[in-house]
Amino acid sequence: MIFRLLPLLILPLLLLTAAVAPARGEAITINAVGDVMLAGRWEAQIRSQGWQFPFSRVSHELKKGDLTIANLESPLARSGVEFSEKKYRFRGDPAIAAALKKNGIGLVTLANNHSMDFGGGALQETLEHLQQAGVAWVGAGKNLAEAREMALYTIKGKKIAFLGYSLTQPTEFFAGKERPGTAPGYEKYYREDIRRARQQADYVIVSFHWGTEGKQETQGYQRVAAHQAIDAGADVIIGHHPHVLRGIERYQRGIIFYSLGNFTFASKGNTAATSAMIRLQLDGDQRSAEILPLDVLHRRVGFQPSLLTGSAADKVIQQLNLLSRPLGTAIQQRSDGRYLVEF
Repeated sequence: MIFRLLPLLILPLLLLTAAVAPARGEAITINAVGDVMLAGRWEAQIRSQGWQFPFSRVSHELKKGDLTIANLESPLARSGVEFSEKKYRFRGDPAIAAALKKNGIGLVTLANNHSMDFGGGALQETLEHLQQAGVAWVGAGKNLAEAREMALYTIKGKKIAFLGYSLTQPTEFFAGKERPGTAPGYEKYYREDIRRARQQADYVIVSFHWGTEGKQETQGYQRVAAHQAIDAGADVIIGHHPHVLRGIERYQRGIIFYSLGNFTFASKGNTAATSAMIRLQLDGDQRSAEILPLDVLHRRVGFQPSLLTGSAADKVIQQLNLLSRPLGTAIQQRSDGRYLVEF
């Protein structure tokens, strides 16, 4: 199996961080957010305001730390053949790639049910635009082997591997031996890939696209897959696709975020009104995840996710704790006001 080298525009920064001797106890900070989708019938409106507009209220938070990852919920292309056998198909402006990078998002997962909405040609164009912008990716490629490749970073003297998989239909979007597409979230693939990554990395972070849209309840197959991934060597599981927040689970020495909800997206309805950004702090055995609640309801914030504070943030954490209680996990509020889960 061939592991992808990160885009050349990213390598100098990574080499620089690797060359500097890290201070003892210096934590690695990884941010993660939910779905980025700036296409479809909303595209003209967003373009008129500029591609920086959707990120402007949280750009400073996205840039805190060493790396931010998001789920890119559409190809970024002008070419391609539309897959007409599904209801919702999206294709975003290639300029979005540079906006992601400028606002601190350096890595995206493409393992989802929209990356192939305009076929393999649009997927390949997406990869080219991301590489030109200096944004790395996981979860898709020109064939199955490439889709299963990890993105491997060296940060503060430690290696961090990222992998991405889709467990959503249409299965026609899954990559094959000689077919472009997304990485299928089959046990035989992710177990092998995670174990291989574990041999090279100090930390392994895995994204799964899964679950029923609009439902906050975690499904049994998701827990099985997440537990198997951690048993194989993953430290963190990050879920996308339901467009709503789902519970958090600590399992063994890992943590699972079953869904982060939407990020820059036309969110509607009460269950999709809020989401969260997570901020992982990784320092050997000292590991924690800070939860930053976000307002993403379209009629209030448009496409600009906004940080929540005070009672509004408390309400999101209360709801997350209700969803996480059956999973045996609780979010604690620290004396400094942060909402934290240690794992």
